[in-house]
Amino acid sequence: MRLPQQALKLAMAVVTLFCAVLVTAPASHAAPRADWQQVGTDALTGVSGLAHEGPGAALIVHDNKRAGQPRLSRITYGTDPIAVTRLSWDGAEPVDLEAIEAIPGVTGEYVALASRGIVYRLRLEGTVATVLDYAPLPAIGQGDNDESFALVSRGGRLAALWADRGEGPDRPATLYAAPLTFASWGEPQFGAVTRRSYTSVYPPGDGTRHISDISVTDSGRILVGSASDAGDDGPFDSAVSDAGRVTVSVSGAVRVTLAARPTVLGTFPGHKVEGVECLPGTDEALLGTDDENLGGYVRTAAYCGS
Repeated sequence: MRLPQQALKLAMAVVTLFCAVLVTAPASHAAPRADWQQVGTDALTGVSGLAHEGPGAALIVHDNKRAGQPRLSRITYGTDPIAVTRLSWDGAEPVDLEAIEAIPGVTGEYVALASRGIVYRLRLEGTVATVLDYAPLPAIGQGDNDESFALVSRGGRLAALWADRGEGPDRPATLYAAPLTFASWGEPQFGAVTRRSYTSVYPPGDGTRHISDISVTDSGRILVGSASDAGDDGPFDSAVSDAGRVTVSVSGAVRVTLAARPTVLGTFPGHKVEGVECLPGTDEALLGTDDENLGGYVRTAAYCGS
């Protein structure tokens, strides 16, 4: 049966509108690109920070705030799908974990950072992470919201880098650095602190978090993630940039030199990168995203070469 002309025009208009909606749907709702692998399915299981654990394995922290919600997981990557194991947290329960880093030269021990500037020293045995001690960061600035933490070991000396993430054009990130030691009972102890202001090149906009994570290459290059989001359903945007260099002297003094204009190494529309981790002895970085209601994803990228 042939449709009347008016009904036919109406049907064609509906089809045209439907196609337009598909084309213009926000990128945050699109299927992830093939180079990303999913490790979390909702806002409770995104990647807020990453630490290398061993070949093909990493730890991820989750920025949850309520008692009993997951804080820490292990991923085994390089397979499809990636294996994800939820780990138990034994000790003072943190609020809003944003970063984690392996302690160089100490097997199975890590430092995790909560956004209000509390660092936790952990020992991981099997599937249980035990809090050995915790302490506040030094020199916490007014309104600081810390999303990043990295450790650098040179000649037996250890230094820590962390940053207030900043917010838009009127609040650059503040990158902090200090020597780090541990008391015999486990407490992190920081030396003299230096500060540097940092403004990302990408992504643009009022909601930009200029530093969402930090990693340091074997040669001392500082890589930073930068990110923005417009809410729990996105849209998200992010980048990884070469921000400068860090050195640690034989006396333990830490020097940070930031580039006048960071070099953008890669951009990731549709994802919010909050984990950047250079994999030891390689040029690969493991990247992780906290895409809120859309879950979390990881991939690698060759950003850590000399």
